[in-house]
Amino acid sequence: MESGELLGLLRAIAAGEQAPEEVARLLAAPGAVPRVSAVVDLDRAARTGDPEIIFGQGKTVEQIAAVMSRLHAAGQWAIATRVEDPKAEALAVLHPGLQRWPMARVVALPAGALPAPRGRVAVVCAGTSDLPVAEEAAVIAELLGNSVLRVVDVGVAGLHRLLARVDELRAARVIIVVAGMEGALPGVLTGLVSCPVIGVPTSVGYGANFGGVSALLSMLNACAAGLSVVNIDNGFGAALIASRINRLAE
Repeated sequence: MESGELLGLLRAIAAGEQAPEEVARLLAAPGAVPRVSAVVDLDRAARTGDPEIIFGQGKTVEQIAAVMSRLHAAGQWAIATRVEDPKAEALAVLHPGLQRWPMARVVALPAGALPAPRGRVAVVCAGTSDLPVAEEAAVIAELLGNSVLRVVDVGVAGLHRLLARVDELRAARVIIVVAGMEGALPGVLTGLVSCPVIGVPTSVGYGANFGGVSALLSMLNACAAGLSVVNIDNGFGAALIASRINRLAE
């Protein structure tokens, strides 16, 4: 039995359309119980302050759906990243209440209201080609209970665009800066603000960008103090760090 079939049976019980005894008989049949390879960490939020969030890349729809069902059944928001449109569409059939952010490649199954948004996290994007990673960071930060300011297309090729938004950015508690190509923007912005800055190199760029390695090295070698750097295209990781900084600042 696939996890989607099991979910359908459970919904049928809840709706009064199927007797629990009949479902128990079906589940007792050989091979009826779906095999789930993941061990779901239901205590992570209590232990670390942040819930388990599913990394969808490389997982089947059934595997993602099964983990989401476990999280949701425990009263937690079930959030998954790196979920491309075909998988998201299939998940929406299995979980009709699914929320989707296609640009960010994030999906979530709600369980109650989100925490009230707290102090501002700014997500700054060098160019529109970097938007999928920037949106992953912004959406995850919002789902973790942060107030998010998006500042898009302010790369160093037109520095006046960034300077026009500096006052807004100085009011943030932490800034995530997403940039590909040569990856110069985080170092520039770090020299203009007093809050922590998290650089996210992206794989956007021509051949000598080496799939984001050039941007990563530029950020690691930036001379501006106060800049930390996560892995290439890791908007999720940046959002988690920013959320913890924001939470500790309260």
